[in-house]
Amino acid sequence: MSQGRRRTRRVVPLLVGPVLVSISLVAGCTNAPPPQLVAPNPTTSEPSTSTPAQPMPIEVVVGLDELEGGFNPHTLADLSPTSSALAGLMLPSVFRPGADGALQLDTNLMDSAEIVPGAEKFTVRYRIKREASWSDGAPIAAEDFVYLWEQLKSQPGVADPAGYRLIDDVASRQGGKTVDVTFSRPFAGWQTLFNNLLPAHLLRSAPRGWATVLDDGYPASGGPFAIRQIDLDRGEIILERNDRYWGPPAKSDRIVLRALDKPRQVEALRSGDSHLAMFSPDARTVQSLRELGDQVQLMTVPRPATMEMLLRQDSRALADTKVRQAVMAALDRPALIEAGTEGGPGDQLHAHAQVLAPSEHGYTPTEPAGALPKKPDRAQVERLLTDAGYQRTGGSWIRDGRPLNLVIAAPFEHEGYIKIAEAAAQQLRDQGIQATVVTPTGDQLFGDMLATDPHSAEAGTSGTVDMAVAPRPAGGDPAATMASSYGCPGVDTDDQPLPYNAAGFCDELLQPTIDAALSGKLSFQQASTNVESVLWRDAIALPLYQQAQVLALTKEARGVQPGNGFAGPFSTAADWLGTPAENDGY
Repeated sequence: MSQGRRRTRRVVPLLVGPVLVSISLVAGCTNAPPPQLVAPNPTTSEPSTSTPAQPMPIEVVVGLDELEGGFNPHTLADLSPTSSALAGLMLPSVFRPGADGALQLDTNLMDSAEIVPGAEKFTVRYRIKREASWSDGAPIAAEDFVYLWEQLKSQPGVADPAGYRLIDDVASRQGGKTVDVTFSRPFAGWQTLFNNLLPAHLLRSAPRGWATVLDDGYPASGGPFAIRQIDLDRGEIILERNDRYWGPPAKSDRIVLRALDKPRQVEALRSGDSHLAMFSPDARTVQSLRELGDQVQLMTVPRPATMEMLLRQDSRALADTKVRQAVMAALDRPALIEAGTEGGPGDQLHAHAQVLAPSEHGYTPTEPAGALPKKPDRAQVERLLTDAGYQRTGGSWIRDGRPLNLVIAAPFEHEGYIKIAEAAAQQLRDQGIQATVVTPTGDQLFGDMLATDPHSAEAGTSGTVDMAVAPRPAGGDPAATMASSYGCPGVDTDDQPLPYNAAGFCDELLQPTIDAALSGKLSFQQASTNVESVLWRDAIALPLYQQAQVLALTKEARGVQPGNGFAGPFSTAADWLGTPAENDGY
């Protein structure tokens, strides 16, 4: 197995107001004699100059699976529980899910966001609150909208680019506090845009590119908490209340995110070292949590991502539909799900649709009856590969003197993805199909290897990938998710080709249907019926399960909620109330 390089880990210095301060303690020494002791005068007394002891800060300690570098919530490479948590704590969004899951305007950030009536083109006007600012004092303004639009419409490996690619212009008004966004055509899902805004004034000229600019956290916060320190080697991120936040202040002074393995998660909850935990337990750990009884409250929290196996039709080995169908028939989907979930909560959310995740509103299985065998079907594999011109020779499938040898990629940073890839490779080998697993970094895989135009001269220069284990984002506008996952990329305003989707899929005959769903001319249900039937027939992607975590709460954790929609529990962190810190030596 080849491996990509792990991202460099480092300790990020303190964020104190608008200034980053690296602190070191310097011990002094001297050879001077000690001061002469003087007996106190019993007839006089000096007023006390001692100050009362300061109360210890109120903190909430949260156990997480792991803390890896890479916190960009807009990229497939960084689509992780950690990036979602930090984004919910620190990044402003125009709309957020309400109690019923429907999007509602975030009135802490916005005065209004409305379609402009009578405009020549479809235009939305955003009015940002005057007092809304980043933790370094810079206003949250139009430049942040412009920056996010420019990145998400054109950068490879982003999670949901389709809606941003419909935007023609983002214009600043009234000192940047009013933003007019003009679209090339109507977009019914416009309320899903401009979530998790980023500080453009600090990132636009950053020396590192978009793919790695947020590897070490956010340089400024626009939420109730700000980063004090990130120590990935120690497995700890410390957040403190953002005193520049203009909205309601956080109730706790500090949140400590701490990476723990599964047995230590349970022990930390039992001992009170963690107030709550948010992680992906295996079946044994779930049982250990249940054995804690009323010490903890357990909730399953679905994540906005569906795990899937992509079969790249642009690869030389999988260009033939019959070969892709044979690969599907050779895979044991329940075993792949078990490899990824280890019997944890995701095992209850098997996916049988190509766009919506199992917990999303409107989800219904679209998998045709009998489309995939429940277990590997050796006879079907042999029939399909024989029809495709292969012959079984010496335990391998050969065509034109070349064996069928597939490269399966999984991002290096995510252990669960790699387990799925390795299980799939073994299943294929059992059917005589040679398979190799490669583990590039997420940035390399999603930002380069899977995003290149398969018809361009650069295609394949980063290494051929036939199959990939990848997340499919959920929770946005369904039509935009369909377009982002399976639509043709198109070109930008300079007639430059835009990056391909991770599946490498583009069907010019389906594209008008996808476009009609984006604009609202065709309902998503009608469009997805047509699109998904082709995806199943042509064996483009094998949905596995929706990611999910367990939220475990002790009695000391107050104000914690699972969050509306896919916002997650960290969206309620401003209301969390923990206990006094045992020490303040951070």
